[in-house]
Amino acid sequence: MHLLVLNNGTSSLKYGIFSIDAASGNPVGSAPQLLAAGQLQSSADEDANHGTKADQLLQSLLNEATLPTIDAVGHRVVHGADHFDGPVLIDDEVRSRIAELGLFAPLHNPADLAVIEQAQRWLPNALQLAVFDTSFHRTLPPQAYTYAVPSAWTNAGIRRYGFHGISVSYVCRRTARLLKRPLEQLNLIVLHLGSGASATAVANGRSVETSMGITPLEGLVMSRRSGDIDPSVIDIVSRQTGRSFDSVAHSLVHESGLHGLCGTADMREVWQRADAGEEDATLAIEVYCHRLRKYIGAYTAVLGHLDAIVFTGGVGEHDARLRQKTVESLTSLGINIDPSLNDRAEGECSISSPASPVRLLVVPTNEEQEIARQIQQFMATSGQSFG
Repeated sequence: MHLLVLNNGTSSLKYGIFSIDAASGNPVGSAPQLLAAGQLQSSADEDANHGTKADQLLQSLLNEATLPTIDAVGHRVVHGADHFDGPVLIDDEVRSRIAELGLFAPLHNPADLAVIEQAQRWLPNALQLAVFDTSFHRTLPPQAYTYAVPSAWTNAGIRRYGFHGISVSYVCRRTARLLKRPLEQLNLIVLHLGSGASATAVANGRSVETSMGITPLEGLVMSRRSGDIDPSVIDIVSRQTGRSFDSVAHSLVHESGLHGLCGTADMREVWQRADAGEEDATLAIEVYCHRLRKYIGAYTAVLGHLDAIVFTGGVGEHDARLRQKTVESLTSLGINIDPSLNDRAEGECSISSPASPVRLLVVPTNEEQEIARQIQQFMATSGQSFG
């Protein structure tokens, strides 16, 4: 059976075509086999039309003479709130729910729906399935997901949901394999550092804390998002400048983070400017790493015992200097990095010193592979057939 995975991001649309084993009653089967992959990239400064990107990609793919018959399409959807704990077949009710949750993820869910609509138009006979970033965090305990707000708000869905769950799920499984231990016996902190950034505390294979909240704005410093901030800032800036609440809130999502601190959202350029002596770039790196250390310390306390810290995402996988700067002062927590291993890190590898009680790992993420795995398992255990 052939599965097309569409992974819609804010500045790119990635795809993977997989051969999967979806025999009923065989939830494991062989791992999904990647047949082809690629992406359409757009500038982070563009107001990307996600439906147009999907239209262009699907038109190009379907014109390929060697393309196998696509039996199903798997979509990454960012926000599923507490409605979905795994993959689902997309029907009118699911589409309606994704649309409603656009209130909580206005940058993502409407764009995800636009991609779904194009896939249904181009592949009307294929099953359409959604896999949600929030599903992995359905195991958060109430003390972790509850905001200290009026109960009427909580009853209306105002709570922490967490994101990057597809990535974290993949990375956790790969980490267990690297450490040659069952995931159910591991306590991990997974740092997904890319354009968006999050930290997740995983206890015995289950998410128990995560830095993003009701939206992907909360938590770590990101390329353009502020991360944690006193909500009174919106009111104060609005009063000082005469800008509307919506305008100020827009700035927290699009004009803050690294970009707000030093004028660029690209960590590589931030380092170049810092090396050239630009003080605002140096401060941006300090703020970024300080926030990471704060979360590592907090999540170590939450977990009680920590087996490993795992770096993933574009920045986490490729920025050795940032990894070292983040953890080099955490030796009192049993975290010891090997600078030589860190500098040479490539692919899945350990970067901790041999004597470090807490392992430090780099594990490249693969959301498309994880989506394919989850859909394969869903198809097998649900008894759902293709076609």
